Amino acid sequence: MKDSFGSVIYIGKAVSLKRRVAQYFNRNYRHSMKIASLVKMIADFEWLETRSDAEALILESKLIKQWKPRYNTLLKDNKQFLLLRVEMFEDLPRFTFARQRKEDNSLYFGPYLSGTYVRAALAELKKRFGILLADAHPKQIGENLWQLYDDARAEISGQNNEITKEEYADRLNQALEFLRGKNELLLEETEAKMRRAAENTDFERAAKYRDLIGAMRETVTMNRTADVRADISKTPRERAAEALQSLQKILGAATPPQSIECFDISHISGSFCVASMVRFEEGLPAKQKYRRFKIKSFTGNDDFRAMNEVVMRRYKRLKDEGAPMPNLVLIDGGAQQVAFAARAFAEVGAHPQNMLGLAKKEETLVLEGGAEIKLPRSDEGLKLLQRVRDEAHRFANAFSEELRSKKIRESILDDFAGLGPKRKARLLEAFGSIAKIKAANMQELAQVEGIGLETARALYEFLRRNFGERKADV
Repeated sequence: MKDSFGSVIYIGKAVSLKRRVAQYFNRNYRHSMKIASLVKMIADFEWLETRSDAEALILESKLIKQWKPRYNTLLKDNKQFLLLRVEMFEDLPRFTFARQRKEDNSLYFGPYLSGTYVRAALAELKKRFGILLADAHPKQIGENLWQLYDDARAEISGQNNEITKEEYADRLNQALEFLRGKNELLLEETEAKMRRAAENTDFERAAKYRDLIGAMRETVTMNRTADVRADISKTPRERAAEALQSLQKILGAATPPQSIECFDISHISGSFCVASMVRFEEGLPAKQKYRRFKIKSFTGNDDFRAMNEVVMRRYKRLKDEGAPMPNLVLIDGGAQQVAFAARAFAEVGAHPQNMLGLAKKEETLVLEGGAEIKLPRSDEGLKLLQRVRDEAHRFANAFSEELRSKKIRESILDDFAGLGPKRKARLLEAFGSIAKIKAANMQELAQVEGIGLETARALYEFLRRNFGERKADV
């Protein structure tokens, strides 16, 4: 709906456009003051036809975010629908999620209206094809031999966990064929499982398969109209070399920045405040050199102070050890974050070879002193910096989540009144994890120093009563 100046004042959708629009001009239809005001303003209409309800919902959201009509109160935020992202720039591409498309040589599928559906479909693809998801951190264990998951129990079903890049590429292609709607075998197998479960009157299992089939069909349907694009003609090393040459020009350096270190801060409303440092060498992740930091100098929510602390700790140590500084220090943030990082270097009595901030909103590069550089989104140097920043963000969030999970697990023993700090520590030392304590029998619990048979029996019954029978971690 437009006003007399041609400005968009309202965007809506309807199965029957005639019926929906007529409501606004029906005298017998009760309008709020807001709708009455809107109707007085309407001078013109423009409409677009879509092929499905899902497409209409996505288009409505996109247009409202673009035009921000004054009479639309919902969907004006910047939250986007979920996208499935395949990181084709990695040696072993992972399947992750994103909210926005980037020119980063990834494949993007979607957008998806239901995150629940696409997550369920992706979990099934992981089991069926043995692909890598966001939680995987593959390790090279030999020449052209990789371990996909640290713990492969029930992760990838009957698939090998140790494979070559060529074998993984075959798995990847099978999963991509399914996402593009060109491989119906997985759907047919799941439908057969659903029918067998129903024939055996296992209706609960049949219902789960039915929901999974719906999730997979929804995912494939959305992918058929998706903008799936990526330049996969170059190897990761070729793209990295091109990106480093671009960064050399940007920095005005004599040589490309072969080593890049990036910092990110993560916390939940000031709690579990941690930082990450990731390191890229020759444009590729050097994961064995990643570092994690707990914030020690204060408690609360202050990203600037946290950035100052971790930068100072990192480079004071390098200076004390006589180790070389990285060619480029990348800070996740704008001018203020860069200023606090620069202050940390000054306090240490060192200076980085090069330092940049990457401001997230416009993906602007920020130099020391606050000057800004805006690069085209297609620039390979910018894409590399985005990958480094995103990896630091992922690594920081994973550390924060790990601390939260550990705190939750340890609080299980806090709820048992018969244990003090010392006996709790002895149990954890003896078994190594809460999961193994929960899996232990009474005799095993009683063998721990200071526990005894009576406490062991009470603890065993407490764990069974509250958490059921669980298998121990291997």
